[in-house]
Amino acid sequence: MTDRKFPIGPFIKQENYSKKVLEGMLQSIEMASAQYRELVENLSEEELAKTYRDDSWNVRQIVHHVSDIQYIHYLRLKKALTEPDNKEMVLIDMNAWAATPDSLSAPVEASLLSLEGTVKRYVFLARTLTEEQLLISYYHSARQVWFTQKDALAISHWHIYHHLGHLNWALGIF
Repeated sequence: MTDRKFPIGPFIKQENYSKKVLEGMLQSIEMASAQYRELVENLSEEELAKTYRDDSWNVRQIVHHVSDIQYIHYLRLKKALTEPDNKEMVLIDMNAWAATPDSLSAPVEASLLSLEGTVKRYVFLARTLTEEQLLISYYHSARQVWFTQKDALAISHWHIYHHLGHLNWALGIF
């Protein structure tokens, strides 16, 4: 693992994901909350300020970001299921969100709690999806690609571990 920008590699959308693969991703997402908590809950202010590379977000910002984005993944899933005419996914300015006062200085405990709760609901809902619902798609204008809900689950899985890799770099675990 030598690429600090993409410690687990960039996200690569697959042609399809089997039920077994999707369930494995959901199990990993479920475990990620505990991994984040174990890694950061007892860090000092100095450790929370560490970064994984020059000009990157610090540990605190990453934890808040992951919590924010996991919630957005949940929101996108619910919108896809409940608003069939909605073909544009919710996007945010991640750097602007990472620069808000809560992202810069709020205790990470709030985001750990939020991540835990959101992950539980997200995974629960994802496990109820029918094959037809897994194929509901929307356009990701930033990536300029259509995503099915299978793709969305895959990028959610990738995202949560992508930033876990950043935390490991920042804390000197790799």
